[in-house]
Amino acid sequence: MIKSKQTKAGDIIIVIICLVLIFICLVPMLNVLARSLSSTTYLIRNEVLLWPKGWNLEAYKTVLGNERYVHSLWYTALLTVGCTILSLFMTVICAYPLTYDQLKGGKVINGLILFTMYFSAGMIPHYVMLNNLGMLETVWVLIIPSCLSVYNMIIMRSSFYSVPESLREAAEIDGAGPIRTLVQIYLPLSKPVLATLALFYAVGRWNGFSDALLYIKTNRDLYPIQLYLYNILQNASSGEAAAQEGFAMPGLSETLKMASVMFATVPILMVYPWLQRYFVAGVTIGAVKG
Repeated sequence: MIKSKQTKAGDIIIVIICLVLIFICLVPMLNVLARSLSSTTYLIRNEVLLWPKGWNLEAYKTVLGNERYVHSLWYTALLTVGCTILSLFMTVICAYPLTYDQLKGGKVINGLILFTMYFSAGMIPHYVMLNNLGMLETVWVLIIPSCLSVYNMIIMRSSFYSVPESLREAAEIDGAGPIRTLVQIYLPLSKPVLATLALFYAVGRWNGFSDALLYIKTNRDLYPIQLYLYNILQNASSGEAAAQEGFAMPGLSETLKMASVMFATVPILMVYPWLQRYFVAGVTIGAVKG
């Protein structure tokens, strides 16, 4: 098929726009990487932009040698994996029954679920409830309150709706119950959506720090990496930050801060390429009711 001049010009414009957007997204990351590998002398002079000057790996050695930072990194990784698995499980078992038209009270349940999406009691009642449940200063306060997203559940439910009704009827004729139908028919056909939602949940948990900031005050062993990094960046100008956060240094250099940011960012970036091929298909399938 031969493209017209207008079509070629349009393609060129789209490519240029995409390249500009990619550049805008990469510049901050490259700047942080360059600063994390540069000597403090060049950072003080503000001479580092996108390429390291005075190559220096001491910041990375310091971060990797800090037990509290490494513990926080591994703890956040395990927390992210556990929360993602639990959230996917909760999303599936919430969305699947709602696809049955014969479910008693299905419309009421749908309405109640959607109600929670638009209205909430607020932060203070939420805090009081968690306190009464004895969940403050525990790992459960980072897991249970955010284990289900209504938005993601709607995407999952729409994906299940797109599965032909004839497949479920055929499975029921063969003697399959609801659980077997879910495991052998619905879930295999919903892999793109599951991968997409797994990415949503994983990124949300990995980047989350506000819940830990609000609900965990004294137990530093429960700090996720983002809250730990937040404290480092907030207190970097004071001399106590090193002792408080576990760094045996009189103060935190700019290089050390940038190295900490890299260690907190790279792991979740490495997950995305594995799920990228499912991403567009998952959102598209989940957004259209079949």
